[in-house]
Amino acid sequence: MTDLLRKPVKLALVQLASGADKNHNLAHAREKVLSAASKGAQIIVLPECFNSPYGCDYFPSYAETLLPSPPTKEQSPSFHALSAMAAESKAYLVGGSIPELDTETKKYYNTSLTFSPEGKLLATHRKVHLFDIDIPGKITFKESEVLSPGNQVTIVDLPEYGKIAIAICYDIRFPELAMIAARKGCFALIYPGAFNTTTGPLHWKLQGQARAMDNQVYVALCSPARDMSASYHAWGHSLVCDPMAAVMVEAEEAEDTVFADLENTKIVDTRKGIPIYGQRRFDVYSDVSK
Repeated sequence: MTDLLRKPVKLALVQLASGADKNHNLAHAREKVLSAASKGAQIIVLPECFNSPYGCDYFPSYAETLLPSPPTKEQSPSFHALSAMAAESKAYLVGGSIPELDTETKKYYNTSLTFSPEGKLLATHRKVHLFDIDIPGKITFKESEVLSPGNQVTIVDLPEYGKIAIAICYDIRFPELAMIAARKGCFALIYPGAFNTTTGPLHWKLQGQARAMDNQVYVALCSPARDMSASYHAWGHSLVCDPMAAVMVEAEEAEDTVFADLENTKIVDTRKGIPIYGQRRFDVYSDVSK
């Protein structure tokens, strides 16, 4: 088996509380990213909608224009802030997500930007599956009232380490997306996400463990911190699962940064012990990655 993870890497998940002031949110994120880097993190992840409050009412007013790339600072202060954070921290930065406006199509997206340690944009992921749910008496939320879906599996090759996949929140409920990324050689699936206090206790950790178990890779979920004064109450509990689906580290609901050391041996040993990669029956069902 070729090494999926070329050398060990320290991953940090920054569980942030973000309010109405975008400039403050960006400055706060910078402080936390630099702190994580000072503790040895080489891949740092921010939460979904880290630069704004989360909610359909907020997406249009906080949206930034990313195309053509690179945008100007006026078009996207968050793009330039993330680029600077990555360069200053000398780490790979998965910039959670931000609301995006495509000025040509007038469509809004929930978009994640990943930057290199030099501050170069490596990948853009537009949330593929929109969060449209209705649980009677609990929560109704329809992202599709404002947002449009992306249309790609996003895989980023980090030269020193190997491939990671980026997806956003509700994307984790679709195992096909994760399996395609894993079958294309990713060592980790990274999901900035903002589950709520209804679905969070039911499915947040379960989904992380399920995707790790299905694919025998690391899975990282990075949530905003919970703010009960906000209109949307994030679950928190940012966590990392190992390839055996054990939870390596988990935050609580408050602001926190959690760290996990990822290494290839764990992937190799898991796949030797439970060799599902050689046991799949593509004569019975098709390979979703084809």
